[in-house]
Amino acid sequence: MFLEVKNITVYYGSVLALDDVSFHVNEGEIVALIGPNGAGKSTALHAICGLVQTRSGHVKFQGEVITGLQPYQLVKKGLSLVPEGRHVFSSMTVLENLEMGAYTIKKSAAEHAKISDSLDNVFQLFPVLKERQKQKAGTLSSGEQQMLAIGRALMLNPELLMLDEPSLGLSPNYVDMVFEKLKEVNNAGTTILLVEQNAQMALEYSNKVYLFKIGEIELSGISKDLITNDKVKKSILGS
Repeated sequence: MFLEVKNITVYYGSVLALDDVSFHVNEGEIVALIGPNGAGKSTALHAICGLVQTRSGHVKFQGEVITGLQPYQLVKKGLSLVPEGRHVFSSMTVLENLEMGAYTIKKSAAEHAKISDSLDNVFQLFPVLKERQKQKAGTLSSGEQQMLAIGRALMLNPELLMLDEPSLGLSPNYVDMVFEKLKEVNNAGTTILLVEQNAQMALEYSNKVYLFKIGEIELSGISKDLITNDKVKKSILGS
């Protein structure tokens, strides 16, 4: 199994955030975690990324237990995260932000070539970033910053790209554009796991969905089969 989250429990102090949660992602899929705010979606993503500790359970990536590893170790194993709110380096240029995405690569001649290839791929995916590569990231629109955050995460050619609320704060046009670009990334061979408040977009673009409710998974299934489900409809109306 490509990614397996098995019986994880997470507390924030004395508050139970995730209670014995399990789900999995197959290679080549787009999998979405949906549900209301505070349901535990982002916590599940952070547990995979090593940003929060689990009280019990484990996470496996390509058959290897990665629970307890530091985020920088997970990046080297092929996992990459686009955080909620983008968190671009505002005072740095677009190009410098992208280069920061490849900071773990050793700077040998061969690796420089690899970084150059990754940069070309990002510019092909997001032509506006090439046009504005010398521009300060803080002067970009929110949609352009989201493209930059995704491009930065792609600089290491991750096997698993994770995104936390990629549509948050974006105009409808940019939401459509971001999801179309994620589909392109997936079609090129990258597996995607995303947390998304916009349940309708998540259902449209994903292969499989897990519906969270108060620290637990209430429902899961093939996205196209769940579009008419009453519980999922309620989630869409509430998003």
